[in-house]
Amino acid sequence: MAEQMQDIKRRIKSVGSTERITNAMKLVSASKLRKAKTVYEHSKGFLDDIFESMAEALAHADSVPKECVDSEKEIKTKCYVVITSCNGLCGGFNTSIIKTLEEHLAAETVDVKLATIGTKGKNHFEKDGFDIVAAHDEPADAITFEEAQRVVAPLMEMYDAGEIDEIDICYTSYVNTLKQEVKVKKLLPFHLEDFHAITGAEPIVHRMEYQPSADEVFHYMVPRYIELQLYSAAIESATCEHAARRTAMENANDNAGDMLMALRVHYNRARQAEITDEIIEIVAGSEAQR
Repeated sequence: MAEQMQDIKRRIKSVGSTERITNAMKLVSASKLRKAKTVYEHSKGFLDDIFESMAEALAHADSVPKECVDSEKEIKTKCYVVITSCNGLCGGFNTSIIKTLEEHLAAETVDVKLATIGTKGKNHFEKDGFDIVAAHDEPADAITFEEAQRVVAPLMEMYDAGEIDEIDICYTSYVNTLKQEVKVKKLLPFHLEDFHAITGAEPIVHRMEYQPSADEVFHYMVPRYIELQLYSAAIESATCEHAARRTAMENANDNAGDMLMALRVHYNRARQAEITDEIIEIVAGSEAQR
């Protein structure tokens, strides 16, 4: 009985240490979430305005380069940009992204290449033998617009050279602190009806004039649009990662508390049983001496 009680005490000490760690990680994640959410909310309004302005220009099918319009392009090779985290302990955050992308990859009938942000996705798909053409090994919350440009640059070069015909992005979209959804969105070539929906304009309502030329304007605008889309997705994904980690650590902390309570009850019962046994032995010895 004494050995069993010592074992329970060791488990109580171990679970107590785990509870303190998960509680500290929950507080750190909550702090990072507040910071990331502030950045996301502030940048979202700014980026939405930019996207709307660019969409208004891109909504005119007579000006957009034919290689950037999906109806004009035959798709033979796709490139998926996947955004995952660099660290674990964030619940099903990475698993959901990887599982969703694997489902899309399994359904593909064309050649596929990958570009990654975050090491979890890179390590997983590298192990599976996929061709990774660009990689950013830093976490999404550390990515700057300049780094987003460096990720997009080789993809745009390959797109212009005809080595890839479509660029999609797989990331986690923020709904609220408790809910995040994995999305797969096409970046290039453009589906012009999407821009008409954003601007509320019918295609080619009026002819726009471009200086120095429409071709030069769009060849400058298209990469900037893709860079902004990637940067926006990275900010949103970072917010989701911290939200998922905070939730995971909160659940782990609650579970540790429940385990501690159960272990203390078990320990108290074992101690009471030991005391009862000792009382019985004392009483039995006393009766035997009469």
